[in-house]
Order: sequence, then structure tokens, then C-alpha cells
Amino acid sequence: MSRTLLFVVNVDWFFLSHRLPIALEAQRQGYAVHIATGLTDKLDELRRHGLSVHPLVLRRGEAGLRNVWHTAVQLWQVFRAVRPDIVHLVTIKPVLLGGLMARLAGVPAVVLAVSGLGFVFLARGPKAVLRRWLAVSLYRFVFGHHKLKVVFQNPDDRASLAALARLPDSKVVMIRGSGVDLLQYAATPLPTGVPVVLLVARMLADKGVREFVQAARLLKQQGTVARFCLVGALDPENPASLASSELTQWCEEGTVELWGQRSDMPQVLRLAHLVVLPSHREGLPKVLLEAAACARPVVTTDVPGCRDAVDPGVSGVLVPVRDPAALADAIASLLVDPARCQAMGDAGRALAERAFDVRQVVRVHMRIYQELMDKS
Repeated sequence: MSRTLLFVVNVDWFFLSHRLPIALEAQRQGYAVHIATGLTDKLDELRRHGLSVHPLVLRRGEAGLRNVWHTAVQLWQVFRAVRPDIVHLVTIKPVLLGGLMARLAGVPAVVLAVSGLGFVFLARGPKAVLRRWLAVSLYRFVFGHHKLKVVFQNPDDRASLAALARLPDSKVVMIRGSGVDLLQYAATPLPTGVPVVLLVARMLADKGVREFVQAARLLKQQGTVARFCLVGALDPENPASLASSELTQWCEEGTVELWGQRSDMPQVLRLAHLVVLPSHREGLPKVLLEAAACARPVVTTDVPGCRDAVDPGVSGVLVPVRDPAALADAIASLLVDPARCQAMGDAGRALAERAFDVRQVVRVHMRIYQELMDKS
């Protein structure tokens, strides 16, 4: 019997980097796979994979009622047109609005991917309190679907949201990240020459980019010889996005190099001696999984998501959040000890083989789909 699976994701490139292997395996197992997403320049690539694409106009940086209503109406129309057996909703806006519309449209089964609690749970002030209350209220309604699985990437997010939104354990699945292709991201020896310290992320304040730059400045003042490189693009629709002028200033003063958005991440990571992510909170950052697979040591923050991507003290070093001095000390301690860097990199590869293999992530998702279909 033909089965229809519909993914709803904010933007096309995120789907391709984080969910495509699941979609392709679903096709191999007989599902007709659709995706509703905001489009950049990836439409042809999505269609080459045999996916039926439903464009969404999503303004991620806007939270006004008009924008919310517009998004909800689009989702309702897609659900009624596609009539999926299962809808898989990824990231906060699709989870909340898509989950709401899925219940109202009578979608038989729903998978929610909670990849971090997002800006609404990090922000402060009266507006943030109101938005959190609204978000929690929506979560409670969405979690009430009788054929539902919620995928969490770290135990902190699970504990927080389950308590706030009354989510029973029977609807929860833990999957440690989106996985990594262990053949594509192969282990290689650390490079020679001037050490390269990479931060790979969207250029957002809550990714710890400013702390990274401050740490680089401190280390250069202390005489550390290294290249500090930012890899990633600005995200103007995100409230935490940095300004282009700020990045330009850092580059002109010689503190960091700007490598921009890259599509050749295995090659980029091979250039690195050390991968750094001083994020304020994550679901489970894919770049740290990729760094581990490439046998690169990691420095990251002791916060939910980031600490779950390393074996602390074994494959990486944890530092306090929003602490450039501690970040600088951790980077320096690794740069002067190549043997420790190599040992941590080797341990990271072992961790990736044990816990982050994308094939295992795909198998778990197929079991989730089958379980929900069996209940239908």
C-alpha cells in the first residue's frame, strides 16, 4: 500500500544537510516523500532526489500575528492537498504551527523533531515571557495528538519541555543528533603549519561568535600564533544575527579570517587543528559530530546540546558559557600540546563511530514511522 510522508522544514538547505538521508531511505522503503519548505536556491536539487516540493513563504524573523496566520494557512493548504499518512515537522515554527494544523487537518500520525529550544527560550524580558507562555501552550496542544512521537537530541531539552508541556515518556524518542556520514567525513591526521582554529556556525550572537573573537584577540595579544577562522553565513531573519559591519571590522583588524558559507565541509574540517563552538545552547550541533568524525578535537561550552556532542576531557574540552578568557585558555592549552590534540581527535572518531553514524539515525527514524503506521 502506498504511504505518504511529508516533511515540513523552515528552509531547504537545512533539510538537505540534516534530513535528506532519512527521506531517501523512506523512498527506498516505498514512501512517496513530499517536502514543504522555504526555498533559497535548492529547488532543483530537491527535485533531483525525487521529492515533491511545496514552497512555503516563511519569515523566520517575524513573530507577528499576521505572519503566524499566513504560515498556518499555508500549512493547512499543504496538509489538505497532500493528505500525508505521516508528517515530520522539523524546528520550532514547523513543530508549533505545523503540529497545530496537523491536529486540525486530521493528519493520522506526526513526528516532531525538537532540535533545541530556540531563541524564544533564550531571550529575556517581558515580551520573551509572553512568547514562552504562548509557545508552551501550543506545545501542550500539539503534544496531545494521539499518534505522535517527539524526537529530542539531548536530555536537558527533553526534561525542560516534558515538564513544561506535560509530555508523557511514551511519546518521546531520544536520538543523539542528525548523524554524520562516516565515509564522507573521514579521519585524517592533523595538518602541519600554522594551526587553524575553526568556528563553523551561522553568524549569530547565541552561537558564541563574539566570545570566539574576543578569545582570539586575547590569544593574539599573548603571542599565540594561529589562524582563527569563521565559517558560515549571516542569517538576517534571525533576531540574534550579527551585522555584516561587525564581521568586516574583525577581519580588517586582523583578529579573524572570514571564510563565509562553505559547501565542502569535509575538506574545510581537514584544514583545522581545532574546532570551537562556544554556543549558548543547542539541540546537538551537527558540526561537532562532523568534527569528531574527522578526528578533530573540540572546545565547546558546558551547555545542553554542546556537552552532549563530546566525551568531556576525552574528545573535547568544555568551558563555561559566555567566558572568552576561559575559552582562550582552553584553546591555548590544546594548541601547545599536539599529542593531546591527536589523542582527543582519535577519541572523537571513536565516539562518532559509536554514537553518531547517520545510518543508525536513519534506521531509528524508519522504526518510528513503522510504529506509527502500525497504529493507524
